[in-house]
Amino acid sequence: MNRSFRSLLAPVVALGVGLASMTAALAADPVTLRIGWPTPMVGPHGAGAKGFADELERLAPGRYKPEFFPNGSLGGEREMVESVQLGALEMAIHGTAVLGNFVPEMLVLDMPFLFRDSAHARKVLDGAIGQELIGKMKARGLVGLTFGEIGFRHVTSANRSIRTPDDMKGLKIRTMENPVHLAAFRALGALPTPMSWTEVLTGLQQGTIDGQENPVSILVSAKMWEMQKNVTLTRHVFTPISFTMSPEFLGKLPAADQEIMRKAALAGRTANRTYVDEADASGVAELKRHGMQVVESVDVAPFQAKLEPVYKQYSNRFGAMMDRIRAEQ
Repeated sequence: MNRSFRSLLAPVVALGVGLASMTAALAADPVTLRIGWPTPMVGPHGAGAKGFADELERLAPGRYKPEFFPNGSLGGEREMVESVQLGALEMAIHGTAVLGNFVPEMLVLDMPFLFRDSAHARKVLDGAIGQELIGKMKARGLVGLTFGEIGFRHVTSANRSIRTPDDMKGLKIRTMENPVHLAAFRALGALPTPMSWTEVLTGLQQGTIDGQENPVSILVSAKMWEMQKNVTLTRHVFTPISFTMSPEFLGKLPAADQEIMRKAALAGRTANRTYVDEADASGVAELKRHGMQVVESVDVAPFQAKLEPVYKQYSNRFGAMMDRIRAEQ
């Protein structure tokens, strides 16, 4: 090779090396994936987020950078779902109750005393019915990856124990922004107050609400004993959570990485449910240890009788689906 040809070739080689270096550098930059949820870092949502992130790193090492935003730091559940819908947030982990504002069919999951136990709920959510509901999210600009849970909900109050429906009369209780929950508590004689979780603890401390309802895992992670004296294990509603991803974000990924996201969500679901099971096993003792008065069981029949108007109200919309859920063995 003569000297003049080498001199002409040198800039081309240098450019090629530079482009290769730039490509490698760009490829090395992990893709940021922000995950928001409404409760503290330590809790059922946080366990699901960490399980998701750990599996994502195992399946795609160094390619993605999950960033955690607990405690509603990106807004309430509805605001986060809207952000995911708009592509302004990559992922949220949130209750399915708020999805009723986007996918009305989701409200069936909030019917009182619908699920027999956790095993029943998980079989429904992981099976054909759960997939049908997830499928309906697509038309609303949302990708449902899978369902986790926070478990069965229980009632807490500042100044009274709940043993019968009569004990609910006049109780100003925080509920989620969900029409089924509102109708149910009104039927029981309570005064339901829809409120974002980010506002609940302040509301309890200031006395603007008398009580709230949540699973044991949330009562423990929120240190509910600092604001409430009484808890009744009513098990009135089972609350799933959705691992929801932005279709704009997911759609830009290669098909193989889209599948990785789904697999990571399943790992997050497993971590979430493990946390809930452990919290349910130890949480009641923790509540007692901190001085809460715990009513461990109630006769649900009088509550169900009071709720009969709610069942009738929603029978035309959800009757067939409720029958399918109850028939799941």
